[in-house]
Amino acid sequence: MTVGANSIAVVTLNRPAKRNAISLAMWRDLESIYKDLASRDVRAVILAGAGGNFCAGADISEFPTVRADADAGRIYEAAAEAATLAIRDFPRPTIAAISGYGVGGGCGLALSCDFRVADASARMGIPAARLGIVYSVLDCKLLYRQVGLAHAKRVLFSGKYFGLVDCVDMGLVDIQADGDALSAAHALAEELITGAPLSQEGAKFILEAIDAGEAATREAEITALIDRSMNSADYREGGQAFIEKRKPVFVGR
Repeated sequence: MTVGANSIAVVTLNRPAKRNAISLAMWRDLESIYKDLASRDVRAVILAGAGGNFCAGADISEFPTVRADADAGRIYEAAAEAATLAIRDFPRPTIAAISGYGVGGGCGLALSCDFRVADASARMGIPAARLGIVYSVLDCKLLYRQVGLAHAKRVLFSGKYFGLVDCVDMGLVDIQADGDALSAAHALAEELITGAPLSQEGAKFILEAIDAGEAATREAEITALIDRSMNSADYREGGQAFIEKRKPVFVGR
């Protein structure tokens, strides 16, 4: 994980010999990394893979050890879900930079980000139907809300790996990179960090609450976020910059 001078962090899955297949230790590390970044002055996070692939999914070779029975399986799934939620609930913009394989658990990681940027080499899909498994409610929900019911069924029923054109058509990919995915993800991040962080945090929280059907029950938290932005230096800076016809400089407070 690196954090640049522009406060854009890059988290890199780094097992290129295994196409960045995720081990149990990596699931736990991802949760820890994203929770740590949430407490730091980071404006956006890019998730990428080393060696030309995003992520080939869970490392099935370790399953006889870490998912040997139902009890071990529950521990494993809890770690994977915790990592997914840490990425989904990260308060500021998150981007997946997808080159090569982004399949299975790798597809799930991409779907937990706010945006997916992919290049011509990208292959995405979920091979559940070819492995005889049923995906979790969380993973199915992330897929469903991104691509809709019919396309979610197509992905899960077929177990296919889809190329970039199909991924864009279905909505699995938000932005098609002209060059490599990581460069395009950096360009998107640079664009996003010109916005007011507190505004982005509030918008993300509200949209996620609406998606979960929790906007009414989380009204107090939403009101607090709105009040925080209205009382911020950034709110005053935004108005002053508009009057002075210049670009605002936001600091996140």
